Amino acid sequence: MVMNDFEVRRKKIKPKKLFLTILKYTVLLIGAFCMVLPFFWMISASLMTPEELISDTPRWLPEVPQWQNYLEVPKRVPILKYYKNSLITAGISTLLVLLTSSLAGYAFAKIKFRGRRQLFRLVLATMMFPVFIFLIPNFYLMKQLGWISNYLSLIVPFAVSGYGIFLIRQFVMSIPDDLIDSARIDGAGELKIYWRIILPIIKPAMATLATLTFISMWNSFLWPLIVTSSFPELMTLPVGVSRLSLSFSSAENQHLIVTGLVYQVVPMVVLFLYLQKNYIKGFMLSGFGDL
Repeated sequence: MVMNDFEVRRKKIKPKKLFLTILKYTVLLIGAFCMVLPFFWMISASLMTPEELISDTPRWLPEVPQWQNYLEVPKRVPILKYYKNSLITAGISTLLVLLTSSLAGYAFAKIKFRGRRQLFRLVLATMMFPVFIFLIPNFYLMKQLGWISNYLSLIVPFAVSGYGIFLIRQFVMSIPDDLIDSARIDGAGELKIYWRIILPIIKPAMATLATLTFISMWNSFLWPLIVTSSFPELMTLPVGVSRLSLSFSSAENQHLIVTGLVYQVVPMVVLFLYLQKNYIKGFMLSGFGDL
């Protein structure tokens, strides 16, 4: 009797391999559950009443969803203004990082000039320093330039990213030199090569860098807190949510604090889910060539 394909494949699967496969997916499911659980509780807690949230018995779901919590927060603090400030600063910073990183990454990868390796290693060295050591010099520089009272102080210090240059450079390194050399032979300049050839090819890496940069700028707290402490009209969403927690310190307002956190987190989750395909593809295609 001839066995069908399913029976043949089943007999080929070894017990050890089957056990390792089951173990792998079990670990992945447990890890995914642990990562999703806090986010699920935050969403659920934002729909609870104050009594349910501070109850001695932990609750995972509200008895009756309190959708009015999302209408109450904008009445207490100017959450829409915080949204606008975060969108402006994160959006423009992301565009500047994409521009500077793609230009510098292309130059380091495909344009030969004296001191290229040393300069690139210097760029990598900037990634080793904690951001905290630049706070005071940046603040002093912004104050001397008179930019403290506007968006420039929130955008300009983050217009260049060492990690972004590294990521784009590694991606451009995978592009064949013959493709670029043929364009040069045909008379194309470096900017034309960058615009017509490099940018269309490195879209996955650019999407990865855009996602990382936008999320980082959206969640940035310490620098906006320092810069906007005297200018409430420039406060971004994380700083505004922190003020929300100070305003609603009493127990009966804890549910509004959690609702404010949802206002901050949900847009980033939606953005990541929308760009995750290009995000993962960018990491997979970015090689680690010769430094």
